[in-house]
Amino acid sequence: MPKPDTLERFIARVESNAHVEAIHEFYTEGASMRENMKEPRVGRAALMERERKTMEKAKSVQSQCVRPVFVSGERVVVRWIFDFEWPDGARTHMEELAYQRWEGERIAEEQFFYDPAQLAPRPA
Repeated sequence: MPKPDTLERFIARVESNAHVEAIHEFYTEGASMRENMKEPRVGRAALMERERKTMEKAKSVQSQCVRPVFVSGERVVVRWIFDFEWPDGARTHMEELAYQRWEGERIAEEQFFYDPAQLAPRPA
């Protein structure tokens, strides 16, 4: 179960758009991430690399936690809003729920729930 200050530091890291750094600092080495019902991606290094590639594609990203954050033992649910601006001026607005299982002070498993239709960029 994460301490409240650990969870706040994690949220602040993501909101500062340091997504790759957040994975490095707050995920276990063998952590997994899963998009909706797709196959999970496994391993902190792989998660960081995928996140780095995604962030490099964007011209800018705004990340916001929508409170409250729900905590029950080792389980945490965070509602996120991400606004991406792409190099061509198109934008993507995405809302998702992140369902996490923490092992102490680090995330071991995370599954994202969102409507995939949000991924289609809107023209500039």
